Amino acid sequence: MTAVDVSVIVPVYNTMPDLRRCMNSLVNQTIGHDRMEIIAVDDGSTDGSPAELARFAERYPSVKVIRQPNSGGPASPCNNGLGVATGRFVFFIGADDYMGPEALERMVDAADRYGSEVVLGKTVGVNSRFVYQEVFAHNAAEITFADSALSWSLGNIKLFSRDLVERHHLRYPEDMPIGSDFPFTLEACHRASRVSVVADYDCYYAVRRLNAQNVTHLSNAADRLYCLRRLMEFTVGLMPPGKDREAVLSRLFALEVAVVLRDDLLTVDPSVQQAVHDCVRELADRHLTAETGAELEVETRLRIAVVQAGDVDDLLAVIRQDVEQGIAPIVVEGDRWYAAYPGFRTPGSSLPDEVFEVTAHAAGWAAKLDATQAVWRRAADGTTVLAITARSPLPDLASHGEIGLHAEDLTAAVQVTESRPATVVQAEFKVADVINASAASGQRRSVRVRVHARGQQGSAPLRAAGLRLPRPLIWRRGLRMYAITPAKDPSGRLMISVVPMTPGRIMARLTRRR
Repeated sequence: MTAVDVSVIVPVYNTMPDLRRCMNSLVNQTIGHDRMEIIAVDDGSTDGSPAELARFAERYPSVKVIRQPNSGGPASPCNNGLGVATGRFVFFIGADDYMGPEALERMVDAADRYGSEVVLGKTVGVNSRFVYQEVFAHNAAEITFADSALSWSLGNIKLFSRDLVERHHLRYPEDMPIGSDFPFTLEACHRASRVSVVADYDCYYAVRRLNAQNVTHLSNAADRLYCLRRLMEFTVGLMPPGKDREAVLSRLFALEVAVVLRDDLLTVDPSVQQAVHDCVRELADRHLTAETGAELEVETRLRIAVVQAGDVDDLLAVIRQDVEQGIAPIVVEGDRWYAAYPGFRTPGSSLPDEVFEVTAHAAGWAAKLDATQAVWRRAADGTTVLAITARSPLPDLASHGEIGLHAEDLTAAVQVTESRPATVVQAEFKVADVINASAASGQRRSVRVRVHARGQQGSAPLRAAGLRLPRPLIWRRGLRMYAITPAKDPSGRLMISVVPMTPGRIMARLTRRR
């Protein structure tokens, strides 16, 4: 029997009704059933998922179903799927997600054309799920960690050569409750003869479940810290010193380490706070170098510096300043800039000045603003806008250079008013522009401030920890209805969310108002 081109592995656990859309997107792939097999691994579902999979398997011979007791995560289903896969390539898909009709055909064709062992297909977010887009800027026959944003796209939703997987005995670590796809994907990309990108077609739709509970990332702190150490040590053990390893370590500090240092650290038990402090200090002392830290957000860089030089109370004081009082004032002494957080020249503090020095990243620090108001209103030209007011602790911010507010590729109209003791920045995003720039499936855009100052280009997310958010705005575009909502991520950073309004969501909203 001739091997199929691609085996699609679908780990399934209680994902109805989204599972139906996922499976329909697979059985309707243009690559055809004779070139693919679909391996759905039911991880002990207790909803209608088993019956739905049985219906697809009965109708489509290319669908195979494996049932197993619940394992508690996706690692075991993925490994069991690999164990029966026969394709030249394997592809993993979340059962909440779905694919563009031509996705598999385009990715397999790219792999054959370029001789690639890993192919990234363009991924977009649905229901305002955030997906890093930089790696999908253009089609690429070959990318590396050092010359691309590959390290920021290390989820397992890629096309992998099965020969590569079996040659290096790649499997998911089943003892990692969080991030088990990272070691598998990292090693595959590191060992692949070539990694390519298909960027001119929306291959994969990653769905944010709107009924997901918003819980702190530290609700399972022991697991998260254990896995964070595992990921860091795995990277160092796998990759030799050099720019590729620096890129991956930088990503780990910028994402995984930054997550545990977010504002919600204030809300957890003191024992968890101490454990986070000790873990971050250990990892930073061992692996954070000038090279791995070069691309960190200036806020993350400072918090890590406080961890390395001080105790847990010093760290909490810095976070509390951001949450309760806003961004710390800047002390300018000649050519040197210092962020005057608690502990900076405070009587009794042992923290040296260099912990708070931001001179080398002055533009990045100048870009740190606190949003104080967000409202819907009519602009002078009659258009509806999201009007944002923000403040900078620098009283003469505009004199340091140009200031802009952006929501990814959208630019706001900005007006700057300098006064004592702060600078006020007012920005307007046109609602129609936000809707038009968002995919039909919806997007979530991070609002960032960009400043050109002291010969540097700086950028920082717009903080909104104390901001009172306006009600969602319902907006019609053609026959579609959208809800556009300013929102805050768990670290108090402002986002603009666009979600398509289905009839079910509209009825639910009307019911809540009764």
